[in-house]
Amino acid sequence: MHTLGVTMATCAMCGRPVAEHNRHVRFSLPDPVLALAEREATPGTWMSHATARESVMMQIRNVGAFVRALLPVRLSGGDSVTFGVWVVIDPRRDALRKLATVWWNDDEYRDLKIEGWLANAIAPWGMLAAPVTATVRDVQQTPYCTESSDETLKHVITDEWDHDLVLAALPRD
Repeated sequence: MHTLGVTMATCAMCGRPVAEHNRHVRFSLPDPVLALAEREATPGTWMSHATARESVMMQIRNVGAFVRALLPVRLSGGDSVTFGVWVVIDPRRDALRKLATVWWNDDEYRDLKIEGWLANAIAPWGMLAAPVTATVRDVQQTPYCTESSDETLKHVITDEWDHDLVLAALPRD
């Protein structure tokens, strides 16, 4: 492929530029927050950082409490796509306040286990509201989605996927 006189390497399997493989797709907001007129500017919103994009936790009054997690997807050909998703957690048990205390303490964070539901629909599977467990693999990283009782999400976590199917569903940068 040529772009402005520059030759770009293409994938022999799908014909896409190699640069489109091994992608990281970070959802800025949970889907229920995207549906709000004022989104993260809704009165009563709390975020762990100045913006939703930077935040690892947020709570929107009357909507829910959310925390970040990583969902890596293995692709055929040795590539992968990692989705930076939001997970909705049960706000009734003061879970977000406890989570915020543990998040910045490496000794406690390493044993963190988050139970919740995906707060983003992920193309090409959907999976919005699928139950998920996220655990810490490395104290320097966001927790990873590691388990689910939802059959589709379980397969997304554990199986290898046709890379053309997944890459075709991703948003173009």
